[in-house]
Amino acid sequence: MRAVVQRVTRGKVSVDGRAVAEIGSGLVILLGIGPGDDEDKARALARKIAMLRIFGDDEGKMNRSCIDIGGQAIVVSQFTLYADTRKGNRPSFIEAAPPDIARPLCERFAQLLTEAGVPSQQGEFGAHMRVEIDNDGPVTILFET
Repeated sequence: MRAVVQRVTRGKVSVDGRAVAEIGSGLVILLGIGPGDDEDKARALARKIAMLRIFGDDEGKMNRSCIDIGGQAIVVSQFTLYADTRKGNRPSFIEAAPPDIARPLCERFAQLLTEAGVPSQQGEFGAHMRVEIDNDGPVTILFET
């Protein structure tokens, strides 16, 4: 699994002009599923992200988690995180998990994040999405399991 986690003041995902997910302060998580990823990896990553201390405390230091601030998350499935650009100019995506594996694991990841204390919404799997991210800081963290 690969995840790009962005601390946001707000985030929104739209499909065909309709909002499918919208949050205030919290996290927008772009999630790529690869071959060999499973629920155990999803659980560990969800727990790690839920406890990630990247929000400011009273002194402005990054000491608080999304749970601590009462934030939410949007999880956006993004197979392009597995792009292979080593050859030519057109990326290959053969390392991304196929939809029949990626969809349920992405959904389960969002559920696990909610269970860990970060209420989570999702984009629409397989759709052309417009993702609005008001990155705060900016703070962007990359994870790979």
